[in-house]
Formats: sequence, C-alpha cells, structure tokens
Amino acid sequence: MIQVEGISKIFKKAVSKKQKIYRTAPKTTFHALDRVSFTCQPGRVYTLLGPNGAGKTTALRIIASMLKPSEGTVLVNGIDITKDPRKARSKLGFLTGSTGLYDRLTPRETLKYFGELHQVESTTIRSRMDALIERLNIEEFADRRVGKLSMGQKQRVSIARTLMHDPEVIIFDEPTNDLDVLTSRTIIEWIRECRTAGKTVIFSTHIMGEVSLLSDDLGVIHNGKLCYNDSFINFKSQFGQHSLEDAFISILEDAP
Repeated sequence: MIQVEGISKIFKKAVSKKQKIYRTAPKTTFHALDRVSFTCQPGRVYTLLGPNGAGKTTALRIIASMLKPSEGTVLVNGIDITKDPRKARSKLGFLTGSTGLYDRLTPRETLKYFGELHQVESTTIRSRMDALIERLNIEEFADRRVGKLSMGQKQRVSIARTLMHDPEVIIFDEPTNDLDVLTSRTIIEWIRECRTAGKTVIFSTHIMGEVSLLSDDLGVIHNGKLCYNDSFINFKSQFGQHSLEDAFISILEDAP
C-alpha cells in the first residue's frame, strides 16, 4: 500500500548574478506539489494523469524516496520514506520511460548486479533471472552489451531489473513512451500480472487507451494540486457521455 498525506514540494529557482545586482529576479521558489493526498491499495492500479509539468513525476519520485517532500508524509507498506528510505526502497520497484541501464553490462550481468544490490540470495537470483529472461523474451540478447540493444530491448531489461527483488509496490512512470507496440503490450501485460499478484501499482501515462485498459483508481494532477481522486468506475459513471480525453480536459478546466 502507498499512503500519501499532504505532500508538497518547493523548488528554488536559479537566480543570475545580474538579476541579484539589479533586483530583477522573478519569484525564487516554485511549488511543484501542493498538499497532495491519495492512497494506492494492493491488487489495484492507481493511474496518475496530468499535463506536462503538472507534478506527476515529482510525486512519483517522492514516493520512491528519490526526492524529499517539503512537507507531508509518504508510507510505503507502513514505512515512512523520509525516516527509513532504504527499507522503503527494498519494498518497491521503479520503472520509467528512460531506461538508465549500464551500457557496458549485459542484461544477464545487469540482473545479477541488481539482485545482489537488493541482497537477494544467490540461488534466488539465478532462478528469478532465468524466469524473467524467459518470460520477457530476453534470451536472444541476454549476453549482448546493453549499449548495443534497441530501445525496446532495453526496456524489457528494465522491467526485469525492476522485478528482480520481487517488490510489493511498483511505480511505472510513463513506461511506454516512444516504444513499439509489442514492447508496450509487454509492459501492459506485466502491470496486469502485478495487479493479479496482489501488488500495489501506481501508473503514470499520457496515453488514454492505457488508462481504460489498466485503471482501478484515478488521480488527476494539475498545477501541483490533485484535482480528481476516485475509482475509475465512478469516473466513467460521472463522465460516461464523454470520451476519456474530453473528460480529462473538463477536469483540468474546472480545476482552481
């Protein structure tokens, strides 16, 4: 479970020396998030929507303990991400559209490394690595250097890396961006399998078709504020006469 309670994030803007001298600097702080609260339940997919710059990625990075909130709390399976970030990270996996893999390692070496990083037992690493390589069709390039792989192949390796320690909570931050149809479908199938396995899943996307395929619950962020937070069934009931795109735009237009 993920419990987000009143998180805010304030960034400081860079000010040039010239602006300081002539006192022409604009406002020096930026509120990326403003008292955002929501809950993600096990066995359900919570979809987070919002236009570019709305604060989605900031929220997900805070949940993953990659950023500290300026205020508020986040609990990952009851663990406060600020008080015990290492323990919280052991419970979650984080997958983004940018793979961030080590080019000089092979997929097999990458999975072994991340298994060891999460202190998974060596016998479990071998069995889990073999299962993931087979399930994600990585065998053909499992011993090729990551730097030589296509974007879709790298993303399959990233999925396997994310799941090597069998996390209870999984964060997907726009994982299908710029991917081909087959790789995107693989990711969608994995998200469904994670839900079926009772994992807590939070998913951010710009693709409305994925929203209807995956969502159990839905949150919409705009200008750092959560302006919609309800089940997807209630969302469809409320906006049933509209397309998903029209309903989304309507929520943004009505937001304060």
